[in-house]
This record gives sequence, structure tokens and C-alpha cells, in this order.
Amino acid sequence: MKALRYLLITIVALILLAVAAVAIAMLVIDPNTYKPQIEQAVEKQTNLDLTLDGDISWSFIPIGLELNNVEAKLDGERFIALERLVAEIDFWSLLAMSPQVNNFVLDGLDAHLSVNKKGEANWTRIIPEKDAQQAASSEPAPDATASETASESSSEPLNFNVSNVEIANARVHYTDATTGQEITLEDFTLGASNITLGSEFPLDISFRVETTEPQMSVKGSIAARLLANQALDAFSASGLDASFDIKGDAFAGKTVTAKISGSLAANLANETANLKDISFSFANLSANTNLTVEGFGDKPKLAGNIAINEFSLKKLLENLGQPAIETSDGNVLTALAFSTNIGGAAGKPELTNLALKLDDTTFDGSGSYNLASSALVFRLTGDALNADRYLPPPSDTPATASSTGSNSGTGTSTASAQADPDSQLLPLDTLRALLLDIDLGLNKLTVSNLQINEIKASALAKNGVLEIDEFSGKLYYGSFNTTATIDARSNTPKWSINTNVADVQTLPLLNDLAEVDMLSGGANLKINAKSTGNTMSALRGNADGKITFNLAEGEFRRMNLTRLACQGIALVNQETLGTTDWGTATPFNDMRGTLDINGNTLNNTELLASLAGMQLEGQGNVDMQQTLVDYELGLRIVGEIHRDPACRVTDIVRNVVIPLECRGNLSDDPAGLCSFDGSRFRDSLQDIAKNAAKAKAEEKIKEKLQEKLGEAAGDKVKDALKGFFN
Repeated sequence: MKALRYLLITIVALILLAVAAVAIAMLVIDPNTYKPQIEQAVEKQTNLDLTLDGDISWSFIPIGLELNNVEAKLDGERFIALERLVAEIDFWSLLAMSPQVNNFVLDGLDAHLSVNKKGEANWTRIIPEKDAQQAASSEPAPDATASETASESSSEPLNFNVSNVEIANARVHYTDATTGQEITLEDFTLGASNITLGSEFPLDISFRVETTEPQMSVKGSIAARLLANQALDAFSASGLDASFDIKGDAFAGKTVTAKISGSLAANLANETANLKDISFSFANLSANTNLTVEGFGDKPKLAGNIAINEFSLKKLLENLGQPAIETSDGNVLTALAFSTNIGGAAGKPELTNLALKLDDTTFDGSGSYNLASSALVFRLTGDALNADRYLPPPSDTPATASSTGSNSGTGTSTASAQADPDSQLLPLDTLRALLLDIDLGLNKLTVSNLQINEIKASALAKNGVLEIDEFSGKLYYGSFNTTATIDARSNTPKWSINTNVADVQTLPLLNDLAEVDMLSGGANLKINAKSTGNTMSALRGNADGKITFNLAEGEFRRMNLTRLACQGIALVNQETLGTTDWGTATPFNDMRGTLDINGNTLNNTELLASLAGMQLEGQGNVDMQQTLVDYELGLRIVGEIHRDPACRVTDIVRNVVIPLECRGNLSDDPAGLCSFDGSRFRDSLQDIAKNAAKAKAEEKIKEKLQEKLGEAAGDKVKDALKGFFN
């Protein structure tokens, strides 16, 4: 026991002697006398030129070092410099194996990092190339036992305390000659105190960052209470309060403020993260979220919610210095909002209770996304949407008060680009990568002034093929259903469309669509069309297909075909019409026809319509590119058509065709499109002459038969003549 006692006394004495020796050395030796040797040692081992202009001082209790006015140059240019560095460690905490930093101060740091045109970074040249290669070649092979020991030792909890950390006036300048980018971090300050693993401590940071490409500056401040465990694999920040003032070319010189508040935590060992009561704001846009993440790999599992509070998109663009969106209704895009719950299996986040607000329109639904396959599924239904309110105003309508001259110019050029018939319609690469399954529903839609109800739309996209297997709705007392396919697997996509329209009333439809009231009736329509190309001009030019239609119980409005027929009949009867009020419409019982689609032209060879005492027959074509119509029509007289004596139908004009022509632009007045066709009336005159000759011959034979058979045989004579001439 005595031996052990003496051994302990000896060890303690040796420690005290060592401590005393160190203390005496630090009191006696002036480190400033060794500046030249320190500078030479650094210059020998590195490519840096070290200059120690300020004083070097140290202390024993606490163990501390202070440097002042230090600068290191690389290739004759400043690489790093600092005005003051203070590092103090409590001596007795080292003996207790629980190191505690009393004070760490870094003031006036100035670092210059750069990449030259060859892509070489200056910090890679600090160590001479030969020394770096020798150091790499002389590294011993990793020893398994040593690795295990290091792993075991590193897994032990680290226990240290820091009383105070201060970083002030720090500046880092980065330049990249390959991109022309320059980034400057300056006015960086950091303050933290009572830093202890396992306990919360305050942290305050402020800084300013400037970039040149694009030109932008950010002035920020961050305050929070941080917590880290001793294994340094679990962290949290509570009371987060961050603010950033952003200004630059992207915002047209305006300053935009972004703020973040709330709490967050992450556990690296369990691969979990939690965002609690996080609030984010950017100009007048604000959002809130509570979110839990399980798994940091490619298949995270998400649970929580997110909400974007109601905001004005027009006000947001104004705050960001962006061009205004010109709309026909200046009150739209002023009340937008979004909210949803987030859940689902790992790697497949799902959105439930999804709510989207667009001014007066609300949508509800759900959705999901597969991170591995990028498959997107959406189910969305809405109440009522007036799409016309969001269209640009007509060119003769003044821009909204918020728009500027330059903005108006931008809008005009954009509209011109969209109207370009040779512009690409579909992003083919994007379409080929799509994997979609979307169902949309809308109770009421107003578009191009058309009123469409009970809309249902369903679309699938896979392997470069987009299929719209349903697009249906109610339209002006009738209904429609359309299916379509776009095959984008080649650079010349293939389009096909099939449409069925049943009992749609044409008068209100055409009036709402184009303020045209020239035709009424219940329309039934079938369209089967195909085309190829990725521009509007190509689609029109390559269009091929057929349209069949019929209109029941309708009328031609602002167009009286009876008057035109009576003019021809009166001419034959060599009389003058006495009627002056003919009305402005021509009723018909049924009109049907077939249109062959041939590029930009619709060819019609089977136009038939039943009118009062007449049958409308015709053929012609419609140039869809120039909206021109060119039709040759005929009104075949089959019975009495009007009570005007000059328009009486005799055997001479019965079954004769009164020729008409309809030519002009569809945008012109319908009353001026159709007129009597005198050039084709000569054919009708031949028919009239034949009928007249027939009638005259019939009258002579009748007279002779009556002379022989007597007046009492009139009916028999009449029947005999009919059989003879027919």
C-alpha cells in the first residue's frame, strides 16, 4: 500500500511540475520572437506567403491563443486574412476529460476563393503538387483493426462545452472565370453562447450575399435555439425566426422580403425529420405546414399538411416587379388558395382533402405521385369556371391600369407567338416521359362565351401516347362526347378525334360563340378525323376525315329562300310579285349532309333540306383557313310555296330547280351570302321549256280525245294522259 501511495504522489508531483514548467515557459517566452520562424515554416510547407503583422499572445489559465493582423497570400494575391483570433480553453476541463471552450472570437476574416478559366480552384494550390503526391503515396493502407478501433472511439459520445462564440465582419469572395459568376458573402456575424451538447443554446446569424449572374443581393438574419445530442446525429431548432430581403434584376429593382418561422428537427440515425408549425411568406404569399418525413433515401414517407393562404397573384407579380397578366376581367387572379393533407406509402406521397380556389371557382379532389416512376394520378372536380374572364382583352380594349407600356408590348409579342401557325404545339420529349391518369369534372364552364355543363374529362398518358378516353358534357339542350389520341412516339405526332353531338340547338350556340344567328335547329353531328404534325399549319394541311350532320326542325335566319324561288317562278310566269313582306327566315323540316375533310377544305356533295314546297339541294366547300364558303344550291319546286299569285306553281315550273349561289366570308352578313344564280338559270329554262311543250302537247291530245269520247270522259282522259306522259 505504501508503494502505491508513493507512486500516486510521484505521478501527481510530475503533473504539477509539468504544469508549472508550462506556466513558467508561457510567462517567460515571448511568442512574437518566433514570428520569422513561423512564417518561414508555413512558406516552406505550402505555397502561402504568411505575414504576421500583429501581436501573438497566449495565456495559461485559461489556455489561450490570440493572433492579430494575419495575412496569407497565394501567388502574390490575398488568399485569407484576419484581424483578430482568440481561442481560450479551460485548463481544468481538459484534465477532467470534458473540454470547455471559454471563448472563441474571429473578427475581420477576409477570404478570396477563385476558379480560373481552366476550371482550377486556387485552394487546391495551397499544398505544393509534389508534396501532395508524396503525401498521397505515403498514406498507409487502412488497417481493419484500426478502423474498428476508430469506429468504436468515434461512436463514444463527445462531451464539450463552449461558453461563447463570436464571428464578426467576416467576408468571403468567390469568383468563377468559367461562368463569370461572382459571389460575395460579407457582414457575416455569428453569435452563440453556453453551447453544450444535449442542451438548447441560442444562435444568431446575420449576413449579406451578392451575386453577379444574375445580379442579386440578399440581406438575411436567422435566430433560433439549437439542440444537438452528444452523438451529433440528432438536431433540432426551435423558435426559428429567419428573414431575408432580396433585391436584384429578377425583381426589377424591387426589394422582396421572405420570412420563415417555426420549429424543425432531424434524426440522422433514424432518418426522420419533422417540421412543426412552419410558416413561410414571400411578398404577399404565405404558407403553413406541419410535415413528418421518414426515410432520407429515394422512398421517403410523408405525413402532414400544407396550406397556401389566399393571395392575389396580380399583387404578387407587382411586388416581384414582374409584368402584369392582362385579363378581360380585371378582378380575376386576386383570390387564390390551396390546401391538402399529405400521406401515402413510402415513395408514393398522396394528397387527400385537396382544395384549390381560383377566385370564385373551387376544386376538390385527391392525387398521388410515384417518385420511382414519376406516375401522376389526379381526381379533381369543380363547380363553375368562366374561362373568358382570364383571356387577354381584345386588341382595341385598353390595358388594365396596372399594366405598363412595356408590359403591353410583351403581351402583344406573346400573343403573336401563340398565333404563329408554325410554332410547335407539343413538347414531345416531355409528353413521352409523361405517366398520367387524370379525371376532371366541372359543373359549369364558360369558354368563348359558350355555356357547357356537367363536364367530364378523363386522360391517360403512357409511353408517349396520350389518350383522352372521355370528354363529355351538356351543351345547349343537347350533349356531346369526344375521344382523342395523340401518338407522340415519333417526331411527327399522329392525332385522331371522334366526336358525337346530339340535339344541340345551333341558334343559341352560334349566337354565343360568334354572334351569328343565321341557322337554328337541333344539330346531330359525327366527326371522325385524323391528322399528323406538331404545328397548326401542318395539322390543318394534313387533316383527313368525315363529318356527317343533320339539323331537325330548323330555319335559315336572315335569309329568305322562298323569296328567291318566287322570283324565279314569277319570271317564268311572266308576272310581277306583289308581296313586299317576305320575312327574314326560311323554315325547314330536316337538313342533312356529309363533309369530307381534305386538309384545310371541307367538301360537301350531299346537302339536302326539306322546305315548304321545295327541296334544297347543293354542293360546295368551305375553306377553313380563310373562312370562305363557296356553294352552288338549288331549290327544287315540289309544291305550292307561297300564296302570291305570281308565285303560283304550275306544271311548267313543277320539279324545276331554281339555282342559287352562296359565296363569301363566313364573317360577312349572312343575308348577302346567297343570291339568285343567273348563269345556271339557263339549265332551268330548258326544263321549263320541256314542261311547257309537254303541257301544250297534253292539252291538244286532251281536246281531240274529248271530241271523240265526249265531255263526260274527262277523268278517263286525264288518267290516260298521265300514263302516256309518265
